[in-house]
Amino acid sequence: MIKLMLITNNPEVAKVADTTSIDRIFIDLEQNGKNQRQANLDTLISNHKLEDIKEVKKVLKSTDVLVRLNSFYDQTKYEVEQTLLYGADIIMLPYFKTAKEVFDFVSYVDGRARVCILLETKEAVECLDDILKIKGIDEIHIGLNDLAISYGFKFMFESLQNGLIEEIVKKIKKKHICFGIGGIAKLGYGLVPAEYIIAEHYRLGSQIAILSRSFYNANVDTIEDVKHHLAIEIEKIRAFECGISNMNLEENKKILDQLILNVIKEN
Repeated sequence: MIKLMLITNNPEVAKVADTTSIDRIFIDLEQNGKNQRQANLDTLISNHKLEDIKEVKKVLKSTDVLVRLNSFYDQTKYEVEQTLLYGADIIMLPYFKTAKEVFDFVSYVDGRARVCILLETKEAVECLDDILKIKGIDEIHIGLNDLAISYGFKFMFESLQNGLIEEIVKKIKKKHICFGIGGIAKLGYGLVPAEYIIAEHYRLGSQIAILSRSFYNANVDTIEDVKHHLAIEIEKIRAFECGISNMNLEENKKILDQLILNVIKEN
């Protein structure tokens, strides 16, 4: 089944998530440049801190902690060292544009945690062949929000419809690297209902997804809300996944493409 990641720095929420089939807690340290890039989008800019890693790790029994750093800059090596010190299981480099940035990042981690790179710029896609030659990349996540911005697309999921993601995925699969794509909403939610997106993950071979704010909103939900809703919604997804083997994934792709095109036409 798809590895599901919940973005939170709240130990109480992480403890609840640890009792579900959520696979990872996602601590998000990225802030540099993000407000400017996503100024007109309904996206979440986190206020997580390095110290949150340690506090979240304390309450987890079986769930990994993934930490997203800032995009590559002169303090990246320091961020890697501090993140390792606090116990990150997986470290993610976002918004890179060159193979050199990825190479240096992998070198900084040096096998002490799993390495995930977040492919979300046009420049990174254009040098993907060189990036895939670098040893030490454990997984690649394709970030749909910033990728859409980078290419000037009208809708976050446009790259699923226009063939770009398919092209990227073919290259990654040839290297047998684990990969994930964007995020998913609760079943029945989203401009494109999550059911179609999840089925497309399976058709493409994607193994990882981020849970959207429809599952947990730190600004609104109480811990009681989380306890009540999170397990139910995750179980709905897992039950849906169990039935995907009976679906016609090519037919789902056709419907998905039309749903995406409908959203694009409306914008």
